[in-house]
Amino acid sequence: MNDRVYIFDTTLRDGEQSPGVSLNTQEKLDIAQQLARLGVDVIEAGFPITSKGDFEAVKAIAETVKGPAICGLARASEKDIDRAWEALQGAEYPCIHTFIATSDIHLKYKLKMTREEVLEAIAKAVSYARRFTDYVEYSPEDGSRTDTDFICRVVETAIKAGARVVNIPDTVGYATPEEFGAFIANITNRVPNIDQAILSVHCHNDLGLAVANTLAALRNGARQVEGTINGIGERAGNVALEEVIMTLRTRKDIYGLRTNINTEEIYRTSRLVSTMTGMATSGNKPIVGKNVFVHESGIHQDGVLKERTTYEIMNPATIGLTINNIVLGKHSGRHAFKERLAELGFTLSEEELNKAFVRFKDLADRKKEITDRDLEALVEDQIRRVPEKFQLEHMHISSGNRVVPTATVGIRFNEQLVEEAACGDGPIDAVFKAIDKITGISVCLKHYALNAVTGGKDAMGEVVVRLAVKDKVFVGRGLSVDVIEASARAYINALNKAVFDLGEDIIGEAVNGNGNGIRVLVE
Repeated sequence: MNDRVYIFDTTLRDGEQSPGVSLNTQEKLDIAQQLARLGVDVIEAGFPITSKGDFEAVKAIAETVKGPAICGLARASEKDIDRAWEALQGAEYPCIHTFIATSDIHLKYKLKMTREEVLEAIAKAVSYARRFTDYVEYSPEDGSRTDTDFICRVVETAIKAGARVVNIPDTVGYATPEEFGAFIANITNRVPNIDQAILSVHCHNDLGLAVANTLAALRNGARQVEGTINGIGERAGNVALEEVIMTLRTRKDIYGLRTNINTEEIYRTSRLVSTMTGMATSGNKPIVGKNVFVHESGIHQDGVLKERTTYEIMNPATIGLTINNIVLGKHSGRHAFKERLAELGFTLSEEELNKAFVRFKDLADRKKEITDRDLEALVEDQIRRVPEKFQLEHMHISSGNRVVPTATVGIRFNEQLVEEAACGDGPIDAVFKAIDKITGISVCLKHYALNAVTGGKDAMGEVVVRLAVKDKVFVGRGLSVDVIEASARAYINALNKAVFDLGEDIIGEAVNGNGNGIRVLVE
C-alpha cells in the first residue's frame, strides 16, 4: 500500500466554527497562503452557501492560492453544489466536498430518511458534483457511529458514483483507537471498489482521542487526514494536524508513512492561526507550545547540554523554531532588523518594513532587550491589519484604589482628532467607555484576555478582545509594554474590523461631530 499520507486542512471551515472565531476574507486569504507554504494537499476554504462572506472568501482563495486543491463544502443538494462550484471554478484544482449523515440516530431524528433514501441521495449528489470537477469528496456525517455493514454500502455507493475521496468522520469524537482502527480496517477489506478512491478520516477531540484515532486509522488503510492547525474547531476541536504530521515524521520507524509537508513552516503557521483567531495555544500544547523545548529541571538541562536527544525527541528547527543569540535593542540598525526578520521567515514590502521598524524603535526605547518572540508579535500585529478608520492618538489615565478610574482618549478619524473622557470600574473599562463615546458604535465585549509575550518586568502585553457588533463577532489584538495601551489598541483593532466588514453606517453621530460633549480638535 502507498506510504503517502495526504493532508486536508479545514482550519478555514471547521476551525472557524470555534466559538467566538470570525475571520474576514483578507484574514482567510492570509492563512490560506501560509497553508500553501506549509504544503498541505487540500485547503477546505469554507461552506459557500452559508453566507455571502463565506462565498466571497472561498472565491478569493480559489482565484489566488496556487498549489493545494481548494475545496468547498456542500450538503447533498444541487443548490449547495451549484453554489460551491460558483465559488470554486477559478481554482487551479477545485474540489467539491459533499456530505449527508448515515448513522441511525441521525437518520431517525435529523433527516427522517431511510437507509435506501440516503444511498440514493449520496449517488445523486456525488454524480451531480462530478459534472463540474473530477475531484469530488464525500463524507458520511457521524460515520463512526454508523452500522458497519451500512457504512460499507455507503462507501461503495459514493465511489461508484464518482467520489475520488471518501472521508469517514468521527463527528462527535465518540470513537476509541481500537474500535476506530477496526472500523477502518473493515471498510478497506470489505468495500470491493475501495482501490478506486482515497480513504480519509476526520476525527474530533471530545474525548481527547483525535490524534490516537487518526493514527489508528492510518495503520489500517486510511491515507488522508483531515484536521486543523492547533486543533481548533467546535466543541473540543479537531485533530491537530501538526501533531499527526510530526508523529509520522518522528516515529517513521513505527508507521512507515510520509507527508509532503514542509515542517519548517509549522510554527509560523500555528502562530498565524493563533493570532488571526485570537485563540492562544497553551504552553504545554504538543509540538508548538512555548514549553515544548524549554528545560527547567537541572537534570534535564545537564542532559540536553551534553546531548540534545537525551530529552528532546524533535529538533526545534524542524518546525521552524530558531535559536539566535543576537540581541536587538535601541542601537540596532535597520539592516540588522531586516536580516533578523528574514531569518524568522518574514518577507515584508518596503512600506511594511518601514512601519515595522518604527514600531521596533519605539519598543526598543521602552524595553531593553528585544527577543525573537517580541519581533514575531510586533510584525504580526503590524502587517495583519485592516484599514484603520480609527487610530489611537493618545490617552491619559487617572486611577487608584481610592479614586474613580477615569480615562481621556484621543482618536484620529477622517483627519480629525476626537477626544472624550469616561469613568469606569477600572482603568481599562474607562478607556473602553471613552472609545465607545467617540465611535458611537454599539458594542458588547464578549471576551478579554491578557498574556505576556515574554518574561520579565518589561514584557510586552498581548491583549485579545472579542466584540459583538450587530450579531457578528470581531477579534481585536493589541501589543504594548503598557497593558492599558495594549487593551485600547486591541479594542480599536476590533472596531476597525467591524467597520471594514459592516460599513461606516455603524459609526454613530458622535465621531462625526454631531454628539453632545464631544471635543473635536481641528489641527
